[in-house]
Amino acid sequence: MVRGADIAEEQKEDVHHSLITELQNSGPEARRRLAVYCLKDAYLPQRLMDKLMCLINYTEMARVTGVPFNYLLSRGQQIKVISQLFRKAREDGYLIPAYKGEGGDEQYEGATVLDPKQGYYDKPVATLDFASLYPSIMMAHNLCYTTLVDKHTIDRLKLVEDKDYVVTPNNNYFVCKTVRKGLLPDVLEALLAARKAAKSDLKNETDPLRRAVLDGRQLALKVSANSVYGFTGATVGRLPCLEISMSVTAYGRQMIEETKRQVEKHYTVKNGYEHDAVVIYGDTDSVMVKFGVSELEKAMQLGAEAAEFVSKSFVKPIRLEFEKIYFPYLLINKKRYAGLYWTRPEHYDKMDTKGIETVRRDNCRLVRTVIETCLRKMLIDRDVRGAEDYTKQVISDLLQNKIDMSQLVISKALAKADYAAKQAHVELAERMRKRDPGSAPALGDRVAYVIVKGSKGSAAYEKSEDPLYALEHNIPIDTRYYLDNQLSKPLLRIFEPILGARASSLLSGEHTRVLQVATSNVGALMKFAVKTVQCLGCRTPLKDQKAAVCTNCKPRETELYFEKVQRASEAEVEFSRLWTCCQRCQGSLAHDVLCSNQDCPIFFKRKRAQMDAEDANRMVQRFDSTW
Repeated sequence: MVRGADIAEEQKEDVHHSLITELQNSGPEARRRLAVYCLKDAYLPQRLMDKLMCLINYTEMARVTGVPFNYLLSRGQQIKVISQLFRKAREDGYLIPAYKGEGGDEQYEGATVLDPKQGYYDKPVATLDFASLYPSIMMAHNLCYTTLVDKHTIDRLKLVEDKDYVVTPNNNYFVCKTVRKGLLPDVLEALLAARKAAKSDLKNETDPLRRAVLDGRQLALKVSANSVYGFTGATVGRLPCLEISMSVTAYGRQMIEETKRQVEKHYTVKNGYEHDAVVIYGDTDSVMVKFGVSELEKAMQLGAEAAEFVSKSFVKPIRLEFEKIYFPYLLINKKRYAGLYWTRPEHYDKMDTKGIETVRRDNCRLVRTVIETCLRKMLIDRDVRGAEDYTKQVISDLLQNKIDMSQLVISKALAKADYAAKQAHVELAERMRKRDPGSAPALGDRVAYVIVKGSKGSAAYEKSEDPLYALEHNIPIDTRYYLDNQLSKPLLRIFEPILGARASSLLSGEHTRVLQVATSNVGALMKFAVKTVQCLGCRTPLKDQKAAVCTNCKPRETELYFEKVQRASEAEVEFSRLWTCCQRCQGSLAHDVLCSNQDCPIFFKRKRAQMDAEDANRMVQRFDSTW
């Protein structure tokens, strides 16, 4: 998930709605903060629109598809396709029926996903992709409403198979281009030809605005071409025709299987190659091939050669292209993999991940941090042992309560008023509403929460708590929940292909035996607890509630005093550093920080540092410093 702050390179002013009245009534400085909040809420969306080129892209999409601009914002994909069909039908003299599909139970088989050969590949893996697969299939085989025929029509007109008509892999019949050119292939040819021209112009263009327009145009043309297949398969739609969509996916499945067969048959030791090629995975419109060579340049050469070789067996304009190399490559399961992405042998382009918990917001930040770090150590540093050690250290820190609160916050949207089952964020919102209705989350807000210690056997929704409330009241975190329910599965997924059964040792062992639990100052039992003052040296309970040390530690009182002063000084320095960081974020070093942005990792660090500094100063004040 890409955040607006990452795109616009500026953070919105985080002022909770409950603070607005207080800021308005508090004087000119507070009103300045409110004014900045209002200004940023007005110009940041504009900056986001400019950065994402929304106006340019939507204008080009409206021009390409022939629909009013407001339809792009208020209606879906179908209106764009039907508009193009109307335009083309009028040119060619066709009438389109005023039909609307009401939906049905009829299902059809989708794209093929070849079974992955799971593992960690330390040799280059070439990726071969079909260029615009579904539009190409519709053009190559002339699939259209106007070319679909049945067996009775074929017999009546005495049509000849493969000369006058084709039989698709799922046994539908479409006449060939020589008999009648389809309407949909005409629309798709025009779209893809226009996209090719736009991309060609984009390569030669130097003016930034003109480049943005051309890029928006080619993107609009691509989206428009790809949506035609979906339009024919939408049973609740303007013009559904499952014969077309079923034939498209059937051809796609056949082509993926044929690509696998040809590559593994041709690229063998028997035919003079160094190794037998193996297709380790295939998904919808791409196959991943391990040629067995160790050199990137050689793998790229074989990938381009294989794409050219296989393309010859398909009807034009269907074309297989060599796109990229993954090296090294971690194949976890269907639609789950990670690898270094190479398009040139000199340097990798990026670390590419799919289906791995690095972007999901319903996981805590700790999961994203740990998984990203482990993948970097495995793929970039090639240090699997280092990834293991790092993981064990994080788990050890988690169980000893050393992980910062900001890393443990889970965030979910309060999307509706009534949920069928009890959920952690919903139950917490209700409890917060009882505590303080003014500051409680409203419908549509994202609710941040942590899972705290509860009674044995209690459900997660009973243990959810507001992170700030948990921090201020020292409520202990349920670290075992985070290990078992947040970290364990993602970690096992990325380590099992490499370590096998040994991966489970990451979650148990010596590094998990030391536990540390904070003492809560809320709860039923704490009402009866009496806090005893302890010696700051040996922690012996003291009878004199005003004393700092016991009689045994009295000779060390000066040493202990300076030790506590130093600790208080360090805590204040840390708090000042984080406070200044927050002041810079809000744009002024002269004003108090008024921030409630719980998505910011510094927010909880600052709160914790403030509490640590206050606790350290209380320790210092226990000494009699009159001497």
